Amino acid sequence: MTVYFSLFLVILTLVTGVVWAIDHFVWKPKRDAKVKSMEAQAGTPFTAEQREQAAPQSSLAEFAQAAFPILAFVLIMRSFLYEPFRIPSGSMMPTLLEGDFILVEKFRYGLRDPVWRQEFIRTGRPERGDIAVFKYPLEPDVDYIKRVVGLPGDRVIYREKKIYVQPADCAQPCAEPDILVAEYSNVSQGEFFKDRAPLTRLREQLDSHSYDILIDRSSPSLTGNYARQEGTRSDEWIVPDGHYFMLGDNRDNSIDSRYWGFVHEDLLVGRAVFIWMSFEFERDRGSWIPRWVPSNVRFERLGGIE
Repeated sequence: MTVYFSLFLVILTLVTGVVWAIDHFVWKPKRDAKVKSMEAQAGTPFTAEQREQAAPQSSLAEFAQAAFPILAFVLIMRSFLYEPFRIPSGSMMPTLLEGDFILVEKFRYGLRDPVWRQEFIRTGRPERGDIAVFKYPLEPDVDYIKRVVGLPGDRVIYREKKIYVQPADCAQPCAEPDILVAEYSNVSQGEFFKDRAPLTRLREQLDSHSYDILIDRSSPSLTGNYARQEGTRSDEWIVPDGHYFMLGDNRDNSIDSRYWGFVHEDLLVGRAVFIWMSFEFERDRGSWIPRWVPSNVRFERLGGIE
């Protein structure tokens, strides 16, 4: 859907831009010449209203003149600077909640054309701990959002609900101090639930990044459903060159790289940086108000994203 919208926006911007240019450089000089001829015959200059009546601008040209600057601004902003996204699920709780509206920094991971998404300027790549928006590898028309855990060449281990990372640049075999082991500290329990079972909120620190995650201690290990990689154990992966390993912060309620594999750098969209609006949609089942109508605005959530 986002691909079709981008294509539609590009086409509409080009069409209005061409019409505006033709009107400005071809039709407008002809209108001005016609007005000057009529003024010479009348022997007196026309008012603005009389000029418009004598040589009116077409409705198409008028629309293009008004719409082109706006469309061009939106296209540039959305394609290369910032794009708004809505969080559709709880896979990134507690960092991001369903109903959060975020801004994604598009230029952080390279500038790409808005239709074919070919990179023409390389500006950077994800860092471990970033919250990244990307095209879902199994369905590239769909946008996903997860946290970057593994960089190209890293060995990522997810065992007993903990993360271990062997960085690509450490010595081989990797010495114990060179292995990044995520540190955890308890924050709260009972704030978030799954099927009435309380989830444990932990503070996770990986490398220099610190953020909150959710763990369902009653949830069994789903190692048998993990994506398998030849030459590794069932709960570890070596990230290929040009790829990234992504995890949801709601660890036991997220379908991520553990299940479908790695994200190629060509699928990167940008980094989530700001929550600009947050709506709550919870209401009683018997309510006559449609579920898509917000029930509350969570102003306290507005601000930067860890």
